[in-house]
Amino acid sequence: MARRKKVYEGKAKILYEGPEPGTLVQYFKDDATAFNAEKKDVIEGKGVLNNRLSEFFMNGLNAVGVPTHFLKRLNMREQLIRSCEIIPLEVIVRNVAAGTMSKRLGIPEGERLPRPIIEFCLKDDNLGDPLVAEEHIIAFGWASQQDLDDMIALALRVNDFMCGVMYGVGIRLVDFKIEIGRVWEGDFQRLVIADEISPDSCRLWDIETNEKLDKDVFRRDLGSLTDAYTEVARRLGVMPANSAPLGKPTLVN
Repeated sequence: MARRKKVYEGKAKILYEGPEPGTLVQYFKDDATAFNAEKKDVIEGKGVLNNRLSEFFMNGLNAVGVPTHFLKRLNMREQLIRSCEIIPLEVIVRNVAAGTMSKRLGIPEGERLPRPIIEFCLKDDNLGDPLVAEEHIIAFGWASQQDLDDMIALALRVNDFMCGVMYGVGIRLVDFKIEIGRVWEGDFQRLVIADEISPDSCRLWDIETNEKLDKDVFRRDLGSLTDAYTEVARRLGVMPANSAPLGKPTLVN
């Protein structure tokens, strides 16, 4: 990887200055974290898979008219993205009760929700990314009412796309979280899907068996995380069916 100026490093990715103004290079690490980074490990090949899977989803969203920051994949671990101002919120879309929703509300895990439910969390690791209401968001200036309306509309469009894609390969999209950024074109602001969409940021269950194919495998010590992510990539056609076991993933160009 060529030496370049680091702009930001998070738990799973590093951002570097891009080759052109208004661009960044997003590098996917092999680090795995859970429970606000209380549980950590380095899992060989994870970053390669997430880079390729995020490319797949972002390209799909762009193709159906949902704007994203993604421009192109550069290599096995890096992609070129548009620089944007990240709104300091995680947008969570839930189709099935699981995780913290089940714990907070006492809803059995696996119960289908009456409709997709959208939640917002403040992006602050020191506070544990707390759940916040729309009233908090507007009162503290994290986003405007128009931003919120647009964010909800974007999140539901992502949900429709992702549910369809996953159902087609026998996977249930239980929930997912996205980040949204502002891109400025003169005085005009546009909201785009940012960060990544991958098994790190989704709950994915096999439709027939409810086998976990996401980061819950790591959180709950259910087996090999790379095997789970490789299975998602294989079903989506990102990885050839006859490829070698992960650890040294073979991905389709």
